[in-house]
Amino acid sequence: MPPVTTDNGIAGSISALVDEGRLRASRHPEVRYAEVRWVRQRAERLRARDGRLDEMAQEESSGFGIRVLARGAWGFACTPTATSEALARAVDSAIAVALASAKVAITPVRFPERAPEVGRYETPFVTDPFSVPLDRKTADLLAPIELLLRRGKPVESAEAWMSWVRVDKLLATTEGTRVEQSFVYGGAGMMVIAASDDGRVQRRTYPTFRGAESAQGGYEVVEAIDLAGNAERIREEVIALLHAPPCPVRRTDVILASDQLALQIHESAGHPTELDRALGTEISLAGGSFLQPSMLGSFRYGSPLVTIVADSTTKGGLGTFGWDDEGTRARKVPLVRDGVFVDYLSSRESAAALGRESTGTMRADGFARIPLVRMVNVSLEPREGTLEDLIADTRDGILLETNKSWSIDDLRLDFQFGCEMAWEIKNGRRTRLLRDAIYTGRTPDFWRSCDAITGPEEFRLWGITNCGKGAPMQIMQVGHGASPARFRSVEVRCS
Repeated sequence: MPPVTTDNGIAGSISALVDEGRLRASRHPEVRYAEVRWVRQRAERLRARDGRLDEMAQEESSGFGIRVLARGAWGFACTPTATSEALARAVDSAIAVALASAKVAITPVRFPERAPEVGRYETPFVTDPFSVPLDRKTADLLAPIELLLRRGKPVESAEAWMSWVRVDKLLATTEGTRVEQSFVYGGAGMMVIAASDDGRVQRRTYPTFRGAESAQGGYEVVEAIDLAGNAERIREEVIALLHAPPCPVRRTDVILASDQLALQIHESAGHPTELDRALGTEISLAGGSFLQPSMLGSFRYGSPLVTIVADSTTKGGLGTFGWDDEGTRARKVPLVRDGVFVDYLSSRESAAALGRESTGTMRADGFARIPLVRMVNVSLEPREGTLEDLIADTRDGILLETNKSWSIDDLRLDFQFGCEMAWEIKNGRRTRLLRDAIYTGRTPDFWRSCDAITGPEEFRLWGITNCGKGAPMQIMQVGHGASPARFRSVEVRCS
């Protein structure tokens, strides 16, 4: 198996240190399981606003994280220092934490053994984004801004952004697992703000709300987004919003565009199916879940059309990998099948509490954090037909696109989402544009009202880069795929 490649040629040293740490932990008589993760992250962010580059940031970090299970309790320690001495101290510290925790633990950790995994995963890409000159990236951000601003008012401001991340990992465990992974992901977006003479302000974002425009891949991801090619349309739409009437208050059928439905999935399907939340271990910060273990296999979460899957093998997804951070191989698992709640996002430990198999969703934000149950690519399976077919089949409704605001309670039941764009639908046709639309609902009622989902040709996988969870906070990258879908009798109003 090839060594992890690093810029300064220490690949052999890193690999040897990981094995050294694993061996040291395995020799301790009280250690039942241990894992050593080496992680290196490199990130770059660019932002241009109103004709000039106003942000350029680059970050890099690397180090070792050690998690140990001893006497039925976990211990964790980390070090950024790549020496035998520093790693030995970190391993000993993790063991000491586990032994101390065991003295006060109420229930011993259940952690089923697994067969070892060996292999390598790499993001496939065409153009390494970190090899693209800064001048090229800057030009690709300034070009759409120039198009958005060139005719002046009512456009007041425009910005465009781009970000890239590379993550290299090596995981070795006392079970014999040894897996190497290398991820490259990023994306770009833009936003324009316009104001009317009477002080009304509207915004329009492309390709979707900020933080959801990324994918695994190289610079071709940004090229496909084509900011400059969509600038004129986005300018026309934000100006049209200034003159659009407000969304009326009423109960009506709602069609959610793919990007808005992706966030709906994130908040009302992804988070409540995280098993650590359901078991109460995240209640102090991230919250709990209305989906309790007693509901598995019987609770009617949605209509029979609704099948939601967790798939860490989806091509290009931010939640795609070869193995999670405790060595469970990537796979596709239904969370909701034909409307019925059937499984959780889980770890080896949390799944064992229910006598189930891990769904392989443990990931950590860097070497200095313990792995947590995180979303992978959580997506709504498509059915059939196009968006235009669905509009033609809708007598009275509203089509909503691109998130502007959101709110949901700690149990992921009652929610409210605001959208940038809304089109009234009358007798199967889009009629007038509406502004400041908000829709509200209760998660099971909303998903049970789903009576149509469009087909694979309308399906798109979105990437959210800023999902927060844990204490201290960990930021994780997740994916959500969806085709536009219709929901009956939804309450809408104007913000």
